This record gives sequence, C-alpha cells and structure tokens, in this order.
Amino acid sequence: MKRIILFINILLLVGHSFVQAQVYKFDFTSDKKVKEGYTKVTSGTLFNEEQGYGYDLQPAWDGKSNQPFFFSVNVPDGNYKVTVTLGSKDSAGNTTVRAESRRLFIENLPTKKGETLVESFTVNKRNMYINGKQKVKIKPREKNKLNWDEKLTLEFNGDAPRITSLVIERTDKVPTIFLCGNSTVVDYDNEPWAAWGQMFPRWFTDGIAIANYAESGESANTFIGAGRLKKALTQMKKGDYLFMEFGHNDQKQKGPGKGAFYSFMYNLKIYIDEARSRGAYPVLVTPTQRRRFDKNGKIMNTHLDYPDAIRWLAEKENVPLIDLNEISRTLYEAMGEDGSKHAFVHYPANTYPGQTKELKDNSHSNTFGAYELAKCIIEGMKKADLDAVKFLKKDYKGFNPARPDRFEDFKWNLCPFTEIEKPDGN
Repeated sequence: MKRIILFINILLLVGHSFVQAQVYKFDFTSDKKVKEGYTKVTSGTLFNEEQGYGYDLQPAWDGKSNQPFFFSVNVPDGNYKVTVTLGSKDSAGNTTVRAESRRLFIENLPTKKGETLVESFTVNKRNMYINGKQKVKIKPREKNKLNWDEKLTLEFNGDAPRITSLVIERTDKVPTIFLCGNSTVVDYDNEPWAAWGQMFPRWFTDGIAIANYAESGESANTFIGAGRLKKALTQMKKGDYLFMEFGHNDQKQKGPGKGAFYSFMYNLKIYIDEARSRGAYPVLVTPTQRRRFDKNGKIMNTHLDYPDAIRWLAEKENVPLIDLNEISRTLYEAMGEDGSKHAFVHYPANTYPGQTKELKDNSHSNTFGAYELAKCIIEGMKKADLDAVKFLKKDYKGFNPARPDRFEDFKWNLCPFTEIEKPDGN
C-alpha cells in the first residue's frame, strides 16, 4: 500500500511539474533586477533547441531599434494565451504583433514614452504529427512554414515595436474555430500574399482560438487525403467550430463521379459528420469571388455550380452558411474594376526584392484584400447567428461590404520575407 501511495504522489508531482511548465514568462526590459518568475531576455538571447526560446529568424532586438524582430518558444501542440506588455519607459512605440505564419493579432498599437499597455490573445500551435505513426503530408514548399514547426513564434513589427514582457500559458478550455480551405484562406508566411484566415484573429479576444489548417491548392478531398482534417480532429473538442471554404480547386477536377453535386458533396459531408461526432459545429463557406468583371462592371461567376451546391448542402444538413461568394461579389463591385486591384496581388515589377516581372493575380488577395474579406466573414457569422461572435473585440465596429474601407487608410508594415512564386492552385 505504501508503494502505491508513493507512486501516486510521484505521478501527481510529475503532473504538477508538467502543468507548471506550460507557463513561460520573459522580461525584455533593460532593468538589472528581473521580475520574479520571469526569464531575462537580452540581445544575446538567441533561439536554440537546447534552450528552447529566444530571438529567432532575424537579428535580435536591442531595445531601441525600430526593425521587426521574432521571438520563439518551443511548446507542445495546443492553445496558448499570449499576454504582451507593450511600450517602453525610454521611447514612444507603435507595435503590431503577429504569430506563427503572419497571423494578425495586434494592429498598430501606439504607446507614449513611459506608457505600457497589456494585451492578450490566444494562439493555436501545431506540428505535423497526427499520432505516433502518422504525419500530415505537407508539401515541399510548406516545410519551412512557421505553422508546422515545434515553436510558437511571435513577430513584433510596426513603426516602432516595443515590448516589456511576454507571458505564454497553456489554455485548454477556450473554444477553437478550425479553418479548412485553400489559398484564399491559408496563412501565408511571405509578402505580398495574404488570405482572410490570417487576418481573422485580429478581431477576436483571448476567449477564443483560431486554428487555420488551410493550404494552397487543396480541394475538399485532397485536404482529407493529406491528413489535414485528421490532424485538426486531434485537437477538436465539444463546442468548437469547423469552417469549410472549398470550391476553387474542386471545380478543376474532372472525370466520372466528380462534380459539385457528386464527389464534392460527399467529401463536405465527411467534414460535417466528423465535427458533429465530436460535439463541434460545422459551418459551410461559399468560395470567395475571383476578380473578373464583365463589360457592365459586374463580377462574373467563375465557380460553376459549386456555390449553389454548398448552399443546397447547408440547407439539407441544417448547417450554418456564410455566403462569402455573394458578400465578396458586393465588396469587389463596390471597389470597382480598377479599385479592386488594390485587394489582389497586382504590383509592378521591382516592387519586392527579386521581382523582375509584374505580379498580376486575380485569384489571390494581398494584405488589404485579406483584411476586408476577414470582415466579410465576420458579417457572415453575424448573419448566421453564430455564438462565436460574442468573442469579437470591442473595437470591431461592423462592416458594410458595399462601403469598403479606403485602401489609402490601410497600414501594413511589411514582414521581412517575400516570395514571388504564385500559390498552388492559381
């Protein structure tokens, strides 16, 4: 009996240590005295696997520079509440915070000299392992994506990024919105590409997590075949959401049994059933419009009958629908044929390093276009009466796609990394 009690006590002690290890605290100040329970960070605190934390990817921050910098911490898969104290006693600041593959969380937050502001948000972290034997079949171009490694990486950007402290703590109780889709949803690591999935977290409090599993070039069936859905299901729990936006690449599939009302319906039904079997809420999203106008300035349908198939399935299965196809039609027609170029990857040669030719892409969003589409998704959530909208931040003022934001008013500090190659599925 004594041995059993001793063994139980050891297990409790180990379990307690594990829980304690899920809180990471870092002090970025120049103060010689370190805050109790915090790890001091200096310009010499560089990431390595043995240490498990530190400045990463770019040169370390010296506490004064206005250059963007990255800080990474090795953590297990899961949701993490991130609390940042932004500002400096020495200088004014203006800080943007993104996480993992350029997911936007804090946007252009100004602080006066001597002022600090505390902000928190929840980040979902994952690696490619489904279980001890299976891994997600990621593409070669994904191998260096921050979304798939063992680290939780934070990007501090803006006109003058300033941070005083950072706390990362495991949180298992918050609901999670899982995003499944293609290049119109995915988190992009590199400029100038962007999609609504990585702008979406900007508008939510730390009471909910966004887990974006989308990838360029994927269809509803190939997403399943690569193990992406299976990986998402390893983290899914009762009360979570599963958003699905497919159709762009599915429409390219030809052959017996293929089509919007055939194989496409079958595969979407798998997502719906898997979510419901875990007590999660499936949500169908029609594909966002491409930038193709007719002579009357109206958006032309390029998705065949796939949007109609999704609407039909949503009604038949009693699944909430976000009709992004219609909302984005309103958005782009309001922008106009010329104005809508500001929402897509349209840039003259030599705008970005190594870009010797003009970029002219009418399928994929840039950062401004992705930002506007994220607001379209939120308005769709409100129309569908999804309970998750209760987690919207107070500074979300609503959005009318018929009256888009002015491109000239949008401010985005470039991340240090660019990519000229177009996404898969272009």
